[in-house]
Amino acid sequence: MNKIGSFRFAAIAVLLSALLSISMLTEPRTVTATETSPATNPLTADWTGPYGGVPPFDKVKIADFKPAFETAMAENLKEIDAITNNKAKPTFANTIVPLERSGRMLARVNVIFGIWATNMNSPEFAPVQAEMGPKLAAHFDKIFQNAALFKRIEAVNNSPSKKKLTAEEQRLVKVYYENFVHAGAKLDAATKAKVSKLNQDLAGLYAKFNQNLQGEEGELYVLIENESQLSGLPQSLKDAAAADAASKGKKGWMIRNTRSSTDPFLTYADDRGLREKVWKMFVSRGDNNDSRDNKAIITQILKLRAERAKLFGFPTHAHWILEQKMAKTPENAMKLMEAVWPAAIGRVHEEVADMQKVADAEGKGVKIEPWDYHYYMEKVRNEKYDLDQNEVKPYLQLDKMREAMFWVAGELFNFNFKKVDGLPVFHPDVSVYEVTDKTSGKHIGLWYFDPYARDGKDSGAWMNQYRDQSRIGGQEITTIVSNNSNFVKGRPGEPVLISWDDATTMFHEFGHALHGLASNVTYPKLSGTSVATDYVEFPSQLLEHWLSTPEVLDRFAVHYKTGKSIPKEIVEKIQKASTFNQGFDTTEYLASALVDMKMHLAGDTPIDPDKFEQDTLSALKMPKEIVMRHRPTQFRHIFGSDDYSAGYYSYLWSDVHSADAFEAFTEAGGPYDKNVGARLIKYVYSIGNTIDPLVAYKLFRGHDARVEALMKDRGFPIPK
Repeated sequence: MNKIGSFRFAAIAVLLSALLSISMLTEPRTVTATETSPATNPLTADWTGPYGGVPPFDKVKIADFKPAFETAMAENLKEIDAITNNKAKPTFANTIVPLERSGRMLARVNVIFGIWATNMNSPEFAPVQAEMGPKLAAHFDKIFQNAALFKRIEAVNNSPSKKKLTAEEQRLVKVYYENFVHAGAKLDAATKAKVSKLNQDLAGLYAKFNQNLQGEEGELYVLIENESQLSGLPQSLKDAAAADAASKGKKGWMIRNTRSSTDPFLTYADDRGLREKVWKMFVSRGDNNDSRDNKAIITQILKLRAERAKLFGFPTHAHWILEQKMAKTPENAMKLMEAVWPAAIGRVHEEVADMQKVADAEGKGVKIEPWDYHYYMEKVRNEKYDLDQNEVKPYLQLDKMREAMFWVAGELFNFNFKKVDGLPVFHPDVSVYEVTDKTSGKHIGLWYFDPYARDGKDSGAWMNQYRDQSRIGGQEITTIVSNNSNFVKGRPGEPVLISWDDATTMFHEFGHALHGLASNVTYPKLSGTSVATDYVEFPSQLLEHWLSTPEVLDRFAVHYKTGKSIPKEIVEKIQKASTFNQGFDTTEYLASALVDMKMHLAGDTPIDPDKFEQDTLSALKMPKEIVMRHRPTQFRHIFGSDDYSAGYYSYLWSDVHSADAFEAFTEAGGPYDKNVGARLIKYVYSIGNTIDPLVAYKLFRGHDARVEALMKDRGFPIPK
């Protein structure tokens, strides 16, 4: 997942999503006792130190965030006033360039706040978030609804002299103009006021949704006190569960209410009753009819979004959102999803039949239910492919997989990674690496790595971009990116062993990091990963393919005790099982994407989330053995912010491109083909948003992405 931490002028939803991710249920209060004066607040100051400056993580105090935001917002408005008060004829140089330079102080504050929100969360954050979310929404509305500012942008966009600008400059003008129009710059004053009120109300609802969800994820768990109920679990999972229990002051073994904790348990635990209990805890997040229930919040969010879309002149929120996406319309997104859906559920029926045979052979009278899927899926994997994931794990050491990613980056991007010490970090677990060009030694950027789980850190894995690459005004600004994971620390002196899926996720998130590091543009707004959400996952999903290459496995998949490379027979088993369980993976994801889109296409029709979910899945003939990957009440992607609302289809859209793009390498003879790699960097990783992604992809591939590549990659029949 890509969580952009840096501030881009038009990225309201991105900024707010970071601010609204705080989860502790604390009453709002005003933090004043130890606030730092604006003149000495380290959050608003320029970053100093080597590499063009680094974040001052060692100087962060939570009490400084609110005054820092207030100072930075005031500074931002002064910058906008300076542009609008300019009496000279609007030009690219006196309007667009100052816009690109504006908001830098706010960017610095937001980056560090976003890191604390997702990596270092604490109860003190909740009141700051609750107060600042709506204020920030109002702040950006002041800018996007500034008539004088838009008039200048529009004048530059419509000027005949625009043709004299470079291609990147023309693209920048176009992006600014379209973003302002999309945000309501052409609305009348009364309608602008209504939109601003809706944005602020939505900001508060997003905050509450996230607070409810993270509250349940952090405080609900299943505690196991009888060791016999751990039958089937590998020792590594037992140790992790015991450590989790100890962290809460409990004796026994704890299964947290997070995917990283529940999925392994559901895969290996022999106790079926306990599997059901854990599964129900996890899938019921936000849907327990208590103080943290999210159903009413969802209904209100959908209502306000529908109202806002109508104010913009769109029939639904989905139509408004997709106007700026690669898919362009909900119909295009639905066409792709509906093309894949029949094959996905068809494969599920085959998978369930295989699992039922295994269950029947046990003679226990088990009929496959959702809490059985992972468990019997693993048994089928063992039976059909003679592949046990625990057989693979000893060859996948966390540190070695990190080295593998560095090696791939060296082969494809000519990057070198070297650990640097002495820079401020926000937690002792974090390490920092300088990235340079292998040939010239030129500094490219910094990569921060935060690999381990802890209290106050979001679950899952993601990438942040702390600073955008740019060279505006001839000043070379290098990027700073990070990858964040949730692995459980090993015992002292022992390596951290990870699963094949975990290693794949590492490569995925590192693909986002490389997208940021490879950026080679002039203007920060167009830099790195600042592309449409239905394109941003493409470069990251593509990099996953390099994990399974022999060059990587022979060098880095080595046994943690013997140091020997993973046996070829195990690699062959992995390759043969590469399309295994694609029915489940695709269906649980696609069900979520379809429900997301259909909810937002419903317009202003009042929606009961549970009923809508049940009715929609029934109409889709959703296999009863599977639930949505994210049920509405826990669907942070679409109800924790605007980011992926009516846009969860983006992962499938991007995967069409990643499957099709990798075929370019296989057609050329292999994944390390230099010519294809050079085209990939030139037209995908380095150009940011300087070119329309549809055009850029065609320049790389020679044709539009084809869904047939995706179907082949997942082992599905290709539709005629």
